[in-house]
This record gives sequence, C-alpha cells and structure tokens, in this order.
Amino acid sequence: MAGVLLAGVMFPLAGGFGYASNRAADTVDNVSAELVEGTVPAVSTMVDSVGNPIAWLYDQRRFEVPSEKISNEMKLAIVSVEDRRFPEHKGVDWQGTMRAFLTNTTSGEVQQGASTLDQQYVKNYQLLVVAKTDAERRAAIETTPARKIREIRMALTLDKELTKDEILTRYLNLVPFGNASFGIQDAAQTYFGIDASELNTQQSAMLAGMVQSSSALNPYTNPEGVLERRNVVLDTMISNIPERAAELRQLKDTPLGVLPEPNRLPRGCIAAGDRGFFCDYALQYLANAGISREQIDKGGYLIKTTLDPAVQASTKAALNANASPELDGIANVMNVVQPGQDSHRILAMGSSRTYGLDANANETVQAQPYSLAGHGAGSIFKIFTTAAAMEKGLGTNAILDVPGRFEARGMGSGGARGCPAATYCVENAGKYPAALSVTDALAQSPNTAFVKLIQATGVAPTVDMAVRLGLRSYTQPGTSGFDDRSMADFQKDQNLGSFTLGPTWINPLELSNVAATLASHGKWCPPTPIDSVFDREGKPVSVTQQACEQVVEPGLADTLTNAMSKDDKPGGTSAGAAGSVGWTLPMAGKTGTTESHMSSGFLGFTNNFAAAVYVFGDSPTPGEICSAPLRPCGDGNLFGGNEPARTWYAAMNPIANNFGPTTLPPVDQKYARGSQNGQVPDVTGLSQSAATSRLQGAGFTVNAVTTASQAAKGTVTSASPSGSAIPGSTITIYVSDGSVKAAPPQAPAQGIPVPPIQLPGLPPIQLPPIPR
Repeated sequence: MAGVLLAGVMFPLAGGFGYASNRAADTVDNVSAELVEGTVPAVSTMVDSVGNPIAWLYDQRRFEVPSEKISNEMKLAIVSVEDRRFPEHKGVDWQGTMRAFLTNTTSGEVQQGASTLDQQYVKNYQLLVVAKTDAERRAAIETTPARKIREIRMALTLDKELTKDEILTRYLNLVPFGNASFGIQDAAQTYFGIDASELNTQQSAMLAGMVQSSSALNPYTNPEGVLERRNVVLDTMISNIPERAAELRQLKDTPLGVLPEPNRLPRGCIAAGDRGFFCDYALQYLANAGISREQIDKGGYLIKTTLDPAVQASTKAALNANASPELDGIANVMNVVQPGQDSHRILAMGSSRTYGLDANANETVQAQPYSLAGHGAGSIFKIFTTAAAMEKGLGTNAILDVPGRFEARGMGSGGARGCPAATYCVENAGKYPAALSVTDALAQSPNTAFVKLIQATGVAPTVDMAVRLGLRSYTQPGTSGFDDRSMADFQKDQNLGSFTLGPTWINPLELSNVAATLASHGKWCPPTPIDSVFDREGKPVSVTQQACEQVVEPGLADTLTNAMSKDDKPGGTSAGAAGSVGWTLPMAGKTGTTESHMSSGFLGFTNNFAAAVYVFGDSPTPGEICSAPLRPCGDGNLFGGNEPARTWYAAMNPIANNFGPTTLPPVDQKYARGSQNGQVPDVTGLSQSAATSRLQGAGFTVNAVTTASQAAKGTVTSASPSGSAIPGSTITIYVSDGSVKAAPPQAPAQGIPVPPIQLPGLPPIQLPPIPR
C-alpha cells in the first residue's frame, strides 16, 4: 500500500488523489485480463501454392518468436540496462521507485523513472495494442497518478500470472525498435538481416539501448548517438556481469555493423507485383468469409492461397505479349480456374495493366479481372442458349437452320438495318451453309441460328442458365446498368433476344468459372483463392465458403463440352490462334465479339483447367478496338479469335501438361440425340399436309416456307431443325414450288468408229469411237 501511495505523489495532483485511485480501479481489471492474454499485432503472410510469399499484411511490422528463439545475449542486455532487479522484484521495484521519488522531488521535475520491464510492458501494451484512438494513445502515456497506479496494479497482476521468462519474451516481442520495426525478431532482420536467435552481444546491446528512444536513436540518422548508447548498455553489462568484463570492454571498440540500409518488409498488396489483383481478391474473399482486413493486419495469420506460380507467370507473359501494359484505353485480363467437385481453385489472375498507382504509366489497382467491365463477351453467350435448349430436349446432333437474316418479333427492337417495329433483326457477318449441326454452329458461330434458338428456348431459361453456370453477379440489384433491376431481371423483363449475342458487361472471373463448371461435369463452386488459413499458433482457421451446386446434369455438361471441341480445328473461330502456338491437345472453346467491337473474349477449358480472356476498353470513354496490334480506332475489327484466343493458347500451352492427361469427357447419347419427345420425324418427300400432320402429331408446331426446287410442287424438301428440337417448338418445313425445271437428258455422243486392232497371237482389240 505504501508503494501505491508513493507512486501517487510522484506526479502533480490533478484533483483529489482518491478520485484518481477510483478511476484507475474502474478500468484496470478489464485491461489486466487482456494484458495477461497478451495478444499483440503481428504480420500476416500470404503465400502462393508452393509457399512463396505474395504479400505481407500488417498494421505493425512484428513477428512473434518464442523464448528459445531469442538469443540469451539479448535477454541479458535488456535486463541489464532496463531492469537489473527484474529477477528479484514482483513486478514493481519499490527500491527503485523510492530512489526515483527522492531524485524527482529534490529536482522539482521528473528526471528519473523507476519503471520495471513489467511496467514498461504494461505501458507499451496499452499504447500499441489497447489504444485505438489518438486520445486513447495520449492517455496511455500521460504523466498522471491515475495512469501510474493502473500501471503498477497491472504490473503486479502480470507478475502473479506469468513467469519471468514469459514476461521478458512478451516484452521483447512487443516494444518498438525504430524504422517501423516492432519486436525483437523484426528488429534483428531490419538492422542485421538475421533472426533474433542469432544476435551477438554487441548487436543485442545496440538494440537494447534503442528501446529508450527508438525514434531518436536511429543508427542511420544518428549513428554516434546509437554507438554511445550501445556502449552504455555494455557498461551496465560489465557492472552486472563482472566475470565477462574484459570481453565486454573489447566490444565497445567495435562498429555498429548494421546493414547499409534498413531491411524493411514490403507492406500490402501494392508490393505484390503482378499478383496484386489476386491479393486484393483474396482479401475481399476472406472478408466475405468473415475474416476482416483489420483482423488480418493484426492477426499474424498464414494465408495459403491457390495461386500457382508457373500458371501465373505464363498467364502474365501471354497477357502482355498481346496487349502492352502502357496501351491507352485497352486492357486484356485473364483468370485460370481449376475444375473440381469440391472447389474451383483460382490458379492465376492477371491483367495486361501493371498493378500499381502510377496513373501516368496506365497502372491501376482497379478490380479489372474480377468485376463487371466492358461491353460484353459476345458470342460466348451462345453457350448459355445451347445449354438451355439441351435441357429442354435439343440434342447436339440436331441440324439448325442458318438463314442469312432473321427477324425475331417481340424479342426487343433494332439490330440489322431495315428492321420492323418491335422486332429484333440479325444478320450473319459472313457466309455460312444453310444448315449446321449444333456442334458446327458453336464452332462457326452464325448469329441467326442462335437468335432463332433463343426464340425457341426462351430468354428467361437462357438467362437463368447463364446465372446457374456462373454469372452470379447478374442477380445483384443495379447490375442492369439502366435502373435498379438486376441484369437477369432486366433481360427477362424486356425479353431481349440479343442476350444470346452477349452484349452485356461481364465479370471476367465469373466467365472463367462458367468454363470450370462445364469442365466439372456441371458442378458449380465459387471460385476460391484460398486453400487454408492458420492462426499465429499454427491452428487452422475455418473459412466459410458457399456450397457447391450441381447446376446441370453431368451428361449435359459433358456433351456440350464435346460440342464445343471443334473451335480449335480447321473452320473453328480459334483455329488460327491454336495453330500459332502449335496447340494439339483436346479442348473445348468459344470465341465472342460484340457487334460494336468494343470488347471481345475467348473461353476455353480442358479437364484440368478453365480460363477466359477478355479484352475491353478501360478508359472513361471507351470506343471501338482494332486488332494486330490492339489499339483504339474508329472502325473496329477486333474478334475473339484474335488477341483473346491467342492470349489463351499462349498462356495455356506451356503449362497444359502440368496437371495430368488431357481428355474430353464421354458423350451422353441422351443429350446428343435429344429427348424422346424432341425427336423430329423425317418428313422429306412428303406433301405439305402429310408433313404438317406428322410433325404436329409429334408435338411440334409447323411453319411452312415455299422454296424454289425441282421437286414436285407441294413436296417437302427439308425441315429445320432436323434430328431433334426443343419439344413443342416450331419446325420450319421447306415446300417446293416446282419452279426449277429438270435439265433434259443428253443423247449419247456419236463418234467416228475405229476398226479393231489385230495383233499376232491376240484376239482383236476394239478401241472406243473418236469424238467428233
């Protein structure tokens, strides 16, 4: 009790002493419990899939180490200079307190402190850990009786609850050492590039001396002052450890021996280079899973991510090879996702842009690879129309009609020139056969065939399929870009047939995950950047993840995969890009380009990896884009088979065999043939009435179109779709008008007879007549 009273009169009284004591008692118990727990801010480390650091995330640069990983010389030095009676007292050195009291009262000012290591730990803990505001930080170091009494009481509690070694270890792990370094492990690395366990006597003495004033005692700005202070520490060690006096005196003549400059640790995603986009996404993912950025910055976590360094390097190289990082107004982004039944791991994420803050060099920290951007992925969306049609009964063996122009009434308005009101009109960009199988249509990508198909399938089922397969952002309010509606609701409310041509902005990561869903036999999982998280004690931390879903039947996904497997073959829209890198492996792919040429993409996958590349305008006023090389232009000619596909094949070809054999899944004949009630009877050669009757009997509606033909008038020459179709949909029959006359048969040509040739010993040889 005498000690507490003595502490009270060491400072000028502000108000009654009893009031100060009561105020101290009100708060000390709660803080004491936190103090005994002893959790301090520590650096969290994010690493890639093989353990290479991606980023260090921290509020205070500190790495906690156990007692056995701190050199004994460091422990001796700090005790010698700061609290020589540390092994003997019980948290408060009453002898030192009395001595300081007498000195301070004699001089009329505070000239000497009496704080033990326990008390210093309490003060620093309140300043560096407990205090959250500037006012709380000022209160943690204020020179008042109330604060000193709290400090003494907590120091006494600390000494009862912890061993001396535990207190000393916590102290050395807590205190600042200047140059933004906290704790002895980081201090050893900052100034000497070694671990705390390797500190020698003179290094330990220097660091122990700096604790007195880590800002003023900086070996890079005040080497003389630091050397002088180090030698003071060595003098205390000579006094306290006389048997080593000769050795310690010699050390006073040695230089400081610090590194040429502080070995500072980079902080945050901004120092992660091309992995910065992934780093940001990983932190966003963890925040959504319940681990906040503040927790990470203080928690000392080990965050093991899914990022594959080989895939990341190949991806970044391909992105930059096809789009310069300094290119004005155009970005090229790509994500690589590993298919799976339990998780979809992100193997790579990148942009052609350099991750950084220098806007003059076109650097960016915007979430380009994983946020809604651009003007659409174009014909890649035909995948969704096809999948929705297959779910309704269309088989991939079906033959689709490919008219040069198609007008879809009630499915929006505009499109091709000369379009009637309340009608969406579309024309093909090139010449196509009059009919194509679903597989060939996906590879060659005629627009009219797929607008006809979405008309038969329905916009709502197609949009829902896009969401199910992976475009989950489309369900979020406000994503329509026009009002508060989600993109999905907007497209369905307006019944827009143009959806199959992909004119809407997309999230590139979600598009890559669409490919992963198909490669996973129809199993959707959220794209995850995290493999595992461990706390500072090495215990696993649970990371909440949305459950995986079987969004389409495995047979449908596998058969659609096979239907997409001709894109890299001759006639496919990415064949040239595949050939440019010598691609030979089986894969499924789809190119896409918007009609405005303001963005384009390529989606491709194998059984081992899935990825999408997206080229889009990233300036505030994006315009049309030209190819070879990429550049803004007035009349765009960018196609998905150009830079997007070339980026994909260039990125994937070097690492394609890193994950095992590459194969296509088996075809499910149910989805190749189509559903039983989706089988289209063969009506070729029948009369119009007979064909109509047979098709209606199979559950279809019929649209008859007259066509010029040499077949008898009224005879059906073909039907579309044929083979299979969506049950209940419209089948177009083409009925001959008999207007084409058959060519008259030509009489056999008469020639000049040639007499037989007679050779000795042989029968006569008759030659054919000589033509006239």
